[in-house]
Order: sequence, then structure tokens, then C-alpha cells
Amino acid sequence: SWNACWELYCKEHGINPDGTLDDNAMEDEGSQSFFSQTSAGTYVPRTLMVDLEPGVVESIKTSEYRNLFHPAQLIAGKEDAANNYARGHYTVGKKVIEPVLEQIRRMADNCEGLQGFLIFHSFGGGTGSGFGSLLMDRLDAEFGKKSKLEFSVYPAPRIATAVVEPYNSILTTHTTL
Repeated sequence: SWNACWELYCKEHGINPDGTLDDNAMEDEGSQSFFSQTSAGTYVPRTLMVDLEPGVVESIKTSEYRNLFHPAQLIAGKEDAANNYARGHYTVGKKVIEPVLEQIRRMADNCEGLQGFLIFHSFGGGTGSGFGSLLMDRLDAEFGKKSKLEFSVYPAPRIATAVVEPYNSILTTHTTL
């Protein structure tokens, strides 16, 4: 989940949940890959959290790590993709893609040497499959040969939450090849 990932990154780089450097941590240049330092001296993740429905993003805003993220890095739509690839890719996702890309452009402009992108998403739901593949298409068009590494969660038959998960997985796999 998002919080386990960023909790680990923070611990590895000695950054507290509020973005301050831990008293026992030594400042290292390696943290610049995942964090940028603000003028106030706090660290902010180089990440963009996106979901088509507001629930997950709202959970970030109320978590222990709520002060770690800049509000512009948390983008939520108004309705979910209802476990439907087509809604995530062609309808609901289309409403969110431009603000997402604009924020990605801003973040990329603030990098000294952008190497690429790490994309975490599921292949079973509508947002992860449909919007995820739409985002990959647009990143490819705008950032060309920059690396794009996907960390994908494929659905498992025994724990599937929607009968359409295998279809979503096939569609997004085909689109992101």
C-alpha cells in the first residue's frame, strides 16, 4: 500500500512523517532521488498520488504522513471507475489526465536530471488498469525514452473483488506493452 512504501522510503533516508530530518540521520544525496528539500528545510516526496475516487486520497490526508505530502501531489477525481477499464481509460480518467500531466510536468521541471518514472498500480480495478494505461500512453508521448518502470499488482482468482478483473488485466497488459 502507499503508506508502507513511503514509510519505508522515509525510514531508509532518516525522514520523519512530517518531512523533517530525523535527529540521528545524516543528510545524504541519495535522498534526492525520492525527496526534494523545501526552502523551509523539510523533505517532500517526489511523487504524485492519483485515484479517480476521493476515498484513498482522503485517507492520505488524515494519516500520520499527512504533512509529508504537498497538497498538489494528491489528486482525486469525483467518481470511481467502478472496476471498469473503459471508464478509467476513456471517460472518468479523461477528466483527470490533464491536471495529472500538468503536475508531472511541474515536478519534472524541478528535477536536475530526470531519469524516469516509477508507476505503481493494479491491473484489476478500473483506475489502475484503465487510467494507468492512459497515463502510460501519455507519459510515453511526452517523455519518450525516459524509463518507465511499472510495479503492477495482478488480480488473483481467490481474492478477486470483481468478476471483471481478468478482463481489465488483459486490456491494460495489451495497452502497456
